Amino acid sequence: MTTPREADTAARLTGLVRALRGHGLRIGPAETVDAAAVLDVLGFADREQMRAGLAAALLRSEAQRTVYDAAFDLFFPLGVGTPEAVRADPPPVPDDPEPPRFGRPDPLREQLRERLAAALAADDRAAQARLAGELIEAFGRYGTGGSPGSGGSPGSDGWSAQQALGRLAPETLLARVLAALRERHGDQALTDRDLSDRVLADEIRRRIRDFRAMAAGEARRRVAELRGPERIAERAVAPTADRVDFLYAGRDQLAELRRTVHPLARKLATRLAARRRRAARGEIDLRRTLRRSLGTGGVPLRPAYRRRRPARPELVLLCDVSGSVAGFADFTMLLVQAMGEQFSKVRVFAFVNRTAEVTGLLRGGDDPARLAARILAEAEVTGHHGNSDYGSALGEFAERHLDAVGPRTCVLVLGDARNNHRDPNPDALRRIAARARRVFWLNPEQPSLWPTGDSAALVYAGVVEMHSCRNARRLGELIARLLPV
Repeated sequence: MTTPREADTAARLTGLVRALRGHGLRIGPAETVDAAAVLDVLGFADREQMRAGLAAALLRSEAQRTVYDAAFDLFFPLGVGTPEAVRADPPPVPDDPEPPRFGRPDPLREQLRERLAAALAADDRAAQARLAGELIEAFGRYGTGGSPGSGGSPGSDGWSAQQALGRLAPETLLARVLAALRERHGDQALTDRDLSDRVLADEIRRRIRDFRAMAAGEARRRVAELRGPERIAERAVAPTADRVDFLYAGRDQLAELRRTVHPLARKLATRLAARRRRAARGEIDLRRTLRRSLGTGGVPLRPAYRRRRPARPELVLLCDVSGSVAGFADFTMLLVQAMGEQFSKVRVFAFVNRTAEVTGLLRGGDDPARLAARILAEAEVTGHHGNSDYGSALGEFAERHLDAVGPRTCVLVLGDARNNHRDPNPDALRRIAARARRVFWLNPEQPSLWPTGDSAALVYAGVVEMHSCRNARRLGELIARLLPV
């Protein structure tokens, strides 16, 4: 018979698996059974050991760890499986019905700052985790049931790490922690004082970032207790890099995406090579197959094929490098460059309102993070204004660069088709499509936005195939499926 604790553990584990699947992680029944065996062996005595054990059973790559850690904290929060007697309760919060006004001292805030500075200097993660809980309890509650800095009530609407961290301002502890570390290490041991201070300052910033992440996790955990971990896991856990929308990706997310270029390129190259091998078999030649069957009484035991000798296709990229779509074009250009061996020829053209070939810039070997900036600085992609003009850019490509397109060429147009209410010039796109083997338009916006505002997406979708391509995972799927072999 299943005990209540076993049932609770099973529910938490299956909830964790469902949440991870919802974020695109491939976890099957076998991995789930392995995770249950890990819990049976490790138990709840050491939470970090349990976290590592479940990760080993459920995850397939280190890139999935960020999503896993956030979801794990929701379904297996600190204290789950631990006797009530050993749980660490935060100290009581003073009964202060309103937050301190400007200039008024706040003893609780100063006490937390002092303890956090000591924990950061000692790199005591256990103490930092406790302080994160105390911080959210003291300053993170919002809604009608309580106010920041007050005890509040269980009827509060939620918890905010941003609100609590704004009150604590841990970044301003840098000088205090640096002085404590310098005193601990001893000035006589520092041969280069400036270098040592810079190294220590970077290390302190890293510890502060880790503490901020702990506070955010604690706030998510408390909200999950109010509204259910499944709902919070769906909405509040950041997706993996390959599922982040290109249009909303921040600088750090784009940098993480660029690190996935070469692994993704290898995977796509393998898929394209497999498609090319299958295509080389050709179609069954019915006439030759029937002639062969005469020797077996009309039974076609040995089919004959029309052999194909497929040549690697040529690829032309036509990329909008303006505004928010620059990250999408940047990543795609790097991906195609890494897959160069899969094509007989690759040429890349960039535009804002004028079109210029930038194939040589991709081969420069510079920092990938500077690719779009370098294109804007060195290539003539803008005219008398800096706004996107797809009609002018397509027209210039059709007039000056149409020799890059031939019967073996696949053209990929990358952009959101936001034309700033100018002439979309679909005839130029028709001229390109008439010369190319295939033309596909990859749009980083969702289809529901194509008819809105200054978008000419529906006009262009009437000329060539247009596909929504919002993240790196979708881009990989489209390249593996659409590109000819």
